[in-house]
Amino acid sequence: MEIKRRKTRQIHVGNVPVGGDAPVAVQSMIMSRTEDVKAAVAEIHRLEDAGCEIVRAAVPDETAAKALKEIKRQIKIPLVADIHFNHKLALIALDSGIDCLRINPGNIGGEDKVKAVVREAIPRKVPIRIGVNSGSVENDLLEKYHGPTPVAMVESALRHVRILEDQNFFDIKISIKSSNVRDTVDAYRLLSNKVDYPLHLGVTEAGTILPGAIKSALGIGLLLSEGIGDTIRVSLTADTVQEIKAAYEILADLGLRRRLGVEVVSCPTCGRIQIDLISLVARVEKRLANIKAPLKVSVLGCIVNGPGEAREADIGIAGGNGKGVIIRKGEIIRTCKEEELEDELMKEIEKIV
Repeated sequence: MEIKRRKTRQIHVGNVPVGGDAPVAVQSMIMSRTEDVKAAVAEIHRLEDAGCEIVRAAVPDETAAKALKEIKRQIKIPLVADIHFNHKLALIALDSGIDCLRINPGNIGGEDKVKAVVREAIPRKVPIRIGVNSGSVENDLLEKYHGPTPVAMVESALRHVRILEDQNFFDIKISIKSSNVRDTVDAYRLLSNKVDYPLHLGVTEAGTILPGAIKSALGIGLLLSEGIGDTIRVSLTADTVQEIKAAYEILADLGLRRRLGVEVVSCPTCGRIQIDLISLVARVEKRLANIKAPLKVSVLGCIVNGPGEAREADIGIAGGNGKGVIIRKGEIIRTCKEEELEDELMKEIEKIV
């Protein structure tokens, strides 16, 4: 059944629409030091190639804030400045031509500092993302709600939304993250019933690739399946390109975006498998990594499920005892020795793409 997305107002981060009827946008945040322009630009170019649509950079000091101008000049996708503790860095970032600000109102230095940033963002038409994390909830709210509960995070976000609204500023998106999946989901559910601003989804500090991808798929996936969310970042302790791959997997599996590149379908291992399936799948995935065409490839290890599952793929193989078959659009086109399967599969893929 098609997911009915919650209707939100639309803002623009550079040339990327967020909210409204726009596709769910995919983001990442570089781990290169922002003041190292060469490294930052190189990482962003890799992210662009992977399908990243909005990129964020940390701005810990004045040198990093001033470097944003040159980074912006050399990249294609919108650039977001991530500001904590010092509102003056946000002002420098705005002068550097960034496309969006991410500020954490709980640690930016008070309401007057937020207002000063808003005054400079208005004439530049730069949207602001209010980013509340469980670790940045104000002390009075922690005391009131006995910790960074979902209700506390939502109240913190709304408190700062009002500051922006009082300045007649409405180009807002909001994130409200926890490293706890259930708290994240509950907080976004509460918030989505109180505002119509676009929401940036994520599970913060999710971890390394496997646990991080699982936590993100659960948290982000649950919310997207309920129609909540307009842009996402999968936060991983890993190469940032992996964040983009994981994000598109989540979106594609929910039918919200087309998967970028090749989808490899492979069966779980069991006692019926008579070929070295694990290493074969790993090699095939590596050889297909740079193909951008939408293609479904099956790499299956036995005759029980192989031919049937392969019918749903554009091209695939099903292994047997020292041999296997090449299957294209459900039809067996030839039988090969096990050691020939990989190269023969690649030959057929090259014909397609």
